[in-house]
Amino acid sequence: MNIKIVCVGKLKEKYLKQGIAEYSKRLSKFCKFEIIEVPDEKAPEKLSPAEMEAVKQKEGERILHKIKDKEYVYALAIEGKERSSEEFAAELEKLGTYGHSDVTFVIGGSLGLSPVVLKRTQTKISFGRFTLPHQLMRLVLTEQIYRGFMINNGSPYHK
Repeated sequence: MNIKIVCVGKLKEKYLKQGIAEYSKRLSKFCKFEIIEVPDEKAPEKLSPAEMEAVKQKEGERILHKIKDKEYVYALAIEGKERSSEEFAAELEKLGTYGHSDVTFVIGGSLGLSPVVLKRTQTKISFGRFTLPHQLMRLVLTEQIYRGFMINNGSPYHK
């Protein structure tokens, strides 16, 4: 299975990089895993609604350039469906079993994802209604992907 996270912006925090590196190393036993960063669109602090949409559109174009037609795409979106770790693990297993061996997760920038990116996705997933920094979501998502593989392999890690 090939699993990719496409995300907006560079990760700067050392502690997040270290956590992601650890789970990436652990995931290498189960899949080919990669994280692709696309540049965020520089914008002033105060934006009009039209300017916000323009920023999301530009970031969205960058994201879409990193997604191939054959990939099954999850968008991390607050309006997405919440799942338990067990439900998520079952979804990953089902995807691999039924011919979707290329799975991509998309994490937008601070303004979220453009409608064009959301339209390209097959599934929207939510980690709850909390607002979390998109950089932190990389670590949380990477850990949950690892947890999913551990659940599917009957490991005590999940307990």
